[in-house]
Amino acid sequence: MTDTKNVRQKIRRLAIRRHTQRRHFHFYSRWSSWTFLQNVSSSPISWRAEHWILGGVALLLTALVGVVLPTFANATRHEPELTPYTTLALDLPQPPPGTEADPTIGAYGVDGEPDWRLVRVRAGQSLSDIFREQGLDPTDLQRVLDSQQDATALRSIRPGQEFGFAFDPLGALAAMRFDRGDAARVVLRIENGTVVEDIEDRAIERRTHVAHGVVTHSLFYAGEQAGLSDAMVLKLANAFGYDIDFAQDLREGDSFSVVYDDLYREGERLRPGEIIAATFVNQGKRYTAIRYTNADGETMYYNEEGRPLRKSFLRTPVEFTRISSVFSTGRKHPILGYMRAHRGVDYAAPTGTPIRSAGDGKVVFRGWKSGYGNFVMIQHNKEISTAYGHLSRFANVKNGERVRQGQTIGYVGMTGLATGPHLHYEFRVNGGHRNPLTVTLPPAQPLPKTELARFRQATAPMLARLDNLDRIELARAER
Repeated sequence: MTDTKNVRQKIRRLAIRRHTQRRHFHFYSRWSSWTFLQNVSSSPISWRAEHWILGGVALLLTALVGVVLPTFANATRHEPELTPYTTLALDLPQPPPGTEADPTIGAYGVDGEPDWRLVRVRAGQSLSDIFREQGLDPTDLQRVLDSQQDATALRSIRPGQEFGFAFDPLGALAAMRFDRGDAARVVLRIENGTVVEDIEDRAIERRTHVAHGVVTHSLFYAGEQAGLSDAMVLKLANAFGYDIDFAQDLREGDSFSVVYDDLYREGERLRPGEIIAATFVNQGKRYTAIRYTNADGETMYYNEEGRPLRKSFLRTPVEFTRISSVFSTGRKHPILGYMRAHRGVDYAAPTGTPIRSAGDGKVVFRGWKSGYGNFVMIQHNKEISTAYGHLSRFANVKNGERVRQGQTIGYVGMTGLATGPHLHYEFRVNGGHRNPLTVTLPPAQPLPKTELARFRQATAPMLARLDNLDRIELARAER
């Protein structure tokens, strides 16, 4: 059945082909003998040649439509004639007699305010560099400095600080502005070669926030998850640093609640503020810190009973480190190779990490001391002294100078007999060595009874806010 169908289709195609060839033969039989030339014989065009002829004709028609016709259209298009214009000069009103042009006009916008060009200080820049980049002469800088009774704000600039400059149409300095502290802006205007100073007050606003975090990896990670900046996490650690050794005592599951503030100026965040109140649960024990300014004007952190969190001594005199070697009566020295008592604690830390004085006292030694390398010893009272070894360099402290608790006295290094950068820290009582991690530190004096009532009244709102935050987080955890 299929073969019969194929045969029929083949016969049909052959019939169509014969019919087409027959028409082709009759057409060319009629016209093939026609020619422009006389007595020239001609022969009919073959079936294959016809395809080439028809293709050439189609190509010729396409060229005519695509090229010739647009060219013809452009040639026949008429352009409109241009109307000539005449420029007329108009008379401008003349200023009153005796009036001179003000060279400072152009430095100020339409609202009368200077058109400030703002510059942000880069690292390593001086004010002289900034003036030079603005195309100003050293005489301009000297004129500005001479106008200030206290030029500290101009001589000690810092990266990120902003200065504003305004110029007259000739490019000369017309005005300059900068911040003096957080709440004041200085505007200097140049009038007839004289510097005139104006002070603008800038409103400072403290906005209070709350945060809660749980330690899973590190304190910094927990703070980040809670929305705290690294600077605020450090302040939190410093507040509880007398009771909690964050290098050794921190555990997974520890938690904290914080009431803190940030400083805003004219609606923009200026910088982090302070920890106002906080709780920290470490290994199941709850600690509280409340910021309070006592009757002597000293601001510090207290617990709920009015006892200062600040102890007579810091438990750890260097920021966030791991302990590389503990206090021991006998250990194998990593360099000397034999058993030897290790009468201190080694805190591994990057070179250059600041080292703080553990308490108030007097520097009794600052210099090189055999295996200790660069070495500092501080006498705090008749019984207690502390020692710091392997420093990379000293801070700006001298022998015989008194230092405050937390003051930087040097920087972590590996001078002397050391295999890596670390602080070797010793705590001595009457010349005898004690384990800095376990020694009982003298307690700080509490607030006098006459001030406790004022303390409780001032701190009650923050304590209530902390308790409310803790209840919310507890209810959330129990869901």
